[in-house]
Amino acid sequence: MLGSHWARLALAAIAATTLAGCGLSDPDTGSDGPAVTAGAEVKGKVSIQTWALKPKFTDYMQGVLDAFRQQHPGVQVEWLDQPGDGYSDKVLSQASGGTLPDVVNLPPDFALPLAAQGMLLDVAAADPHLADDYVKGGIDAYRFAGRDGAYGYPWYLNTDVNYWNSELLARYGLDAKKPPASLDELIAQARTVKEKSGGSTYLMSRKPGLGDLADAGVKITADDGKSFTFNTPEAAALLDKYRDAYKDGLLPKDVLTETYAGNAKLFNAGTVAWTTGGGNYMTGLATDNPTLAPKVVPSAAIGTPPLYVQGLSVARTSKNRAAAVALARWVTNARNQAAFAHLTSIFPSTKASAGDPFFSRSDGSNASDAKVIAFSSLGKARMLQPVQVNDAMSTVVNQQIALAISGETGSKQALDTAVSRCNKLLGG
Repeated sequence: MLGSHWARLALAAIAATTLAGCGLSDPDTGSDGPAVTAGAEVKGKVSIQTWALKPKFTDYMQGVLDAFRQQHPGVQVEWLDQPGDGYSDKVLSQASGGTLPDVVNLPPDFALPLAAQGMLLDVAAADPHLADDYVKGGIDAYRFAGRDGAYGYPWYLNTDVNYWNSELLARYGLDAKKPPASLDELIAQARTVKEKSGGSTYLMSRKPGLGDLADAGVKITADDGKSFTFNTPEAAALLDKYRDAYKDGLLPKDVLTETYAGNAKLFNAGTVAWTTGGGNYMTGLATDNPTLAPKVVPSAAIGTPPLYVQGLSVARTSKNRAAAVALARWVTNARNQAAFAHLTSIFPSTKASAGDPFFSRSDGSNASDAKVIAFSSLGKARMLQPVQVNDAMSTVVNQQIALAISGETGSKQALDTAVSRCNKLLGG
């Protein structure tokens, strides 16, 4: 699903040749042994389920599937597309009813419960060339704590870029082309903006989350993924920094309340000088605030860029596993991902895409600069929030962090409470 996932990241011939050269077999479904082996034929009927691609991307997807059929005349492909709302429930229902499609679009957090139940194929075992052709961060998104293997082909990726209001920064003696490189530098510049603006303008306008803790080196979960571990002194120290910044008026008062509009909306309105957004953020800003857009300077995210991933998983029960693997590979190959990226604002997960000038060269505009920054950041981007974190856990964490930032609760106490409650939720 494109829109919602990104609001909150060369050539197909290479992949096609790889498969054609190796051939494909249809191994026993009882193991996850190599599905890509020499001399076998891709054949049979397979289904693929996407998430809200119709009708906007119907022509694109149909073209991709038609080309796959031409490549493999012995294969019949059934394309299913589910609406955006309720997709997770739909997938779980299919899984419990034994009707999971052969290939299914699953972001990592949706794939986790199915992988835990043994319903997804370990594509790292089934496809010896997985690591050769896809970026490490994308594959790692489908490696789950406590389980061996990888349970999805990374499809399209995105990450966050920093956006600075150069006019506001210049007004207060700061240079958007020399942005903060650390939290301490960010707080220092936020203090400058607050003092020189008399408190009318902010640089910082969001409270931290689990991703900020992870970026600071805090281990969010145990190695086996069965418990949370983010109540550390280092995490408390980070919250203390935000608490002090909030107390000193460096963040808007309502940043801890439900009336908080969000840093992007405040940035678009010109009341804060910094926000984060995807590589395509400028496109929307040019519509929402065309006066502001030319004044914005993008830069790479501070610390580790967050990675947002969509992928295709293969049902372990697929009756035509080799064909299913071949189809998942085909849809996610470099050429097809590049064509998809030209239609919307996403980035491919294939290594062969690294040299594609569409992603790697800027035309000199700030929008194009942002796209290049985002694409070049993907190499070191990673998922900062564990896939085990659900909405209920996020609510608990956000509430406790708000209490810590406001000073109503000590930082360590808030983290202890959050970990305790999240562990209870994790244990069901």
